[in-house]
Amino acid sequence: MRLAFVASRTIHHGERDATARRHRLATAAANRGHDVTYITSKWWQSDFDTFEQDDVTYYAVPDGNALLTAGRIAKAIRERRPDVVHAAGGEPTWVAGAHLGATISGAGFLLDYYEPPARTGAVGGWFRRRALSSAGAVVTPSETVETAVRELGVADDHVRVIPTGIDIGAIRDIEPSSGGDIVFSRRLDEGANLETLLLALAEFREYDWTATIIGDGPRKRAYERQASDLRIDDRVEFVGDRPVEERIALFKNAHVYVHTAEYTPFAHDLLRALASGCISIVEYHEASSAHELVVHEDRGFTATSPEELTERLATAGELEAKSFDENFTDYDDQAFLERYLDIYRRLRR
Repeated sequence: MRLAFVASRTIHHGERDATARRHRLATAAANRGHDVTYITSKWWQSDFDTFEQDDVTYYAVPDGNALLTAGRIAKAIRERRPDVVHAAGGEPTWVAGAHLGATISGAGFLLDYYEPPARTGAVGGWFRRRALSSAGAVVTPSETVETAVRELGVADDHVRVIPTGIDIGAIRDIEPSSGGDIVFSRRLDEGANLETLLLALAEFREYDWTATIIGDGPRKRAYERQASDLRIDDRVEFVGDRPVEERIALFKNAHVYVHTAEYTPFAHDLLRALASGCISIVEYHEASSAHELVVHEDRGFTATSPEELTERLATAGELEAKSFDENFTDYDDQAFLERYLDIYRRLRR
């Protein structure tokens, strides 16, 4: 199939969960032998309008006003003649151009919302409603985001939840590395809500434990001070940001993974930790989808307060330690790709 991905930013502009997910999908489809073009803003240093990397052709759309940009996107799609256009939601101008391009080229049209749709102006809202009503399918990474999309009036049979994939083979093969019994991983900003875990650990001091905090960000120093004020800094190690492979090695060593973030469209590291054998504890928040991954799991718990989190830590300590969990093989990267390919085949005209 000929596939056209449309988004203003890619993983090469800056790695975010949404760009990493699209990159994962685009490169996997290209590796499977599909013709993949990524229509985006320019990120490479040259005068060329196209650039190829990892079998994906990147096609640059020059900056301009909204109508001009949308027109350029549509023109690029028409020139590539794709079977399916896959557009990132949340960018009204790019969505409008992708929708127009799919219409004039006779391609199937898929809208992908990684995050709940944000408020937009009247013009952007009109473009979004038009695109949503015309999309052959709308995909989200979690039920939490799916609910927000449905509230825009999208028909139930048009929305599909596809969790981001994980590399099960790598998780199985990576050796554990030394670290804490309890592990947390996330960018340490206001939304991390790490203070809940630190308060719970302070109440849990009578037990024999160590904790590893993975991540960097503007709140790191404040969290380090809090650990010191709570007199648990001798048992809590802040190790900074780590590559995926190193995080998995720490997960495989740990007994418990804790997720406290207030906003999470999809808890990718939590899924990796579950597959790595961690017992997982999730603090419930309305804007976080993390609880969806543990609600039906014997080795997963939810909590709503530091006190309840402390109780869950005590319960988790009684469960068997593992370094791999076969129950999560359905989340493998190949299954992730196949779920999208099934939709692409249905949308292909």
